[in-house]
Amino acid sequence: MNVVNQSSSAQSTNKTNPEEYDLVILGGGTVSTLAAWSIASDGKRVAVIERRYIGGSCPNIACMPSKNIIQSANIVSYFRRSKEFGMRGDGDVTVDMSVIRDRKRRMVAGLNEMYLDLYKKTGAELIIASGRFVAPRTVEATLPDGTTRRLRGTNVIIGTGTHAALEAVPGLSEAQPLTHIEALELGEVPRHLLVLGGGYVGTELAQAMRRFGSKVSVIDRNARLVQREDEDVTEALQSLLENEGIDLILNAHVKRVSGKSGQSVTIVLDRNGVETAIEGSHLLVAAGRVPNTKDIGLDVAGVELTDRGYVKVNERLETTAPGVWAIGEVAGSPQFTHISADDSLIVRDNLVGGNRVTTGRQVPFCLFTDPELARVGLNEKEAQAQGIPYRLFKIPMEGVLRARAICETRGFMKALVEADSDRILGFTSFCADAGELIAVVQVAMIAGLPYTALREAVLTHPTFAEGLVPLFSSAPSMSKLMSADDRSAAATRSVA
Repeated sequence: MNVVNQSSSAQSTNKTNPEEYDLVILGGGTVSTLAAWSIASDGKRVAVIERRYIGGSCPNIACMPSKNIIQSANIVSYFRRSKEFGMRGDGDVTVDMSVIRDRKRRMVAGLNEMYLDLYKKTGAELIIASGRFVAPRTVEATLPDGTTRRLRGTNVIIGTGTHAALEAVPGLSEAQPLTHIEALELGEVPRHLLVLGGGYVGTELAQAMRRFGSKVSVIDRNARLVQREDEDVTEALQSLLENEGIDLILNAHVKRVSGKSGQSVTIVLDRNGVETAIEGSHLLVAAGRVPNTKDIGLDVAGVELTDRGYVKVNERLETTAPGVWAIGEVAGSPQFTHISADDSLIVRDNLVGGNRVTTGRQVPFCLFTDPELARVGLNEKEAQAQGIPYRLFKIPMEGVLRARAICETRGFMKALVEADSDRILGFTSFCADAGELIAVVQVAMIAGLPYTALREAVLTHPTFAEGLVPLFSSAPSMSKLMSADDRSAAATRSVA
């Protein structure tokens, strides 16, 4: 990747006289760059200190590259299903991972160019360097050539993100396992990929590598994959992966690891008191994230951490140090780029006198398996835990005509509606294009529309969104649930 220093004055400066900026941002991820561009466009002097990746993790080693790789895997899946669509041949596919990797690299290079162009247009300064606090609101940047700069901001934003967690399991570190970063740079299909972790990263890459031709085993300590979701969701996801030939080893605790990833690696597991071993060629660790707060001088800056190691912030994303803010994953925000982007907007507005907060916002998400899993608002487990009564609306995707038309009838969609009103509490879809579909319901929720507005809407045929009509017609309306006396009383209250 072409990483350059965009600093216009990279020379060392007098350490007693730091360079003055309106805003200094430590960590140049997507959220940081959005804040930098926006504030610099208003004529403020802004500097972003980023150690390596132009635009941070999302466009370089996470969201965008993984979806690029997943798209290649989906194309392979269609080739293998070619007979279903009337194409001749045996469906055999030869995968060249180096070509897939190079396609991903070209996309990343294009994104880097786009980011650099926006830095130039907005006037924000990008400094490729390692940064750490050396005094309140003062950051020292160590450039690749060893020279340093000290920058002091009227305000400073911490946006250093997180990295993959590596548990203290005997032999795990010595095995040199892959994280998502190295997995997305593979130039060959693993013979047998062992995946530690059944969350978002683990399930997405497990399915992709299986479709490329790898034998895949997913190991998770929980009884279910993506265990925070409802049972019908996890059951559907587990069935999907098992049907594609992925071995799921659940309720398993890793005791020790031996060998080296990329050659041969063995994991010894404990399942209900029984010790077993599994051998593979590659090991991918996808078992959580750790905040990047170590060795960046937070104590010098007066910035406190939570008991989990994240930067401690209030609902305005202010840290315990005056003039210092934190955004994104390092601040403990939900680990989605779109939430981090909203964090940057909250801080931007608060810097100019606003009073925006993180509380009460919707947190939509999408797991980019095929089919996708997407949700916004409450699921049944959360509603039950909070004691919120609800009505359940649910239909299989076979009931959606678009799904039948394109032979993608796997999955279902369901919605929760408040028991004593028509307010939508949450929506979950496990289907093709689920990530696009939830946006329709989310907009309705933002607007405060009753579910009946979607039930009675005239939506384009045949689309997945059209399936919202039969979905919201799948349970009785409030009027049908109410007795005649209740309806009469309600009518009286309405007239009054």
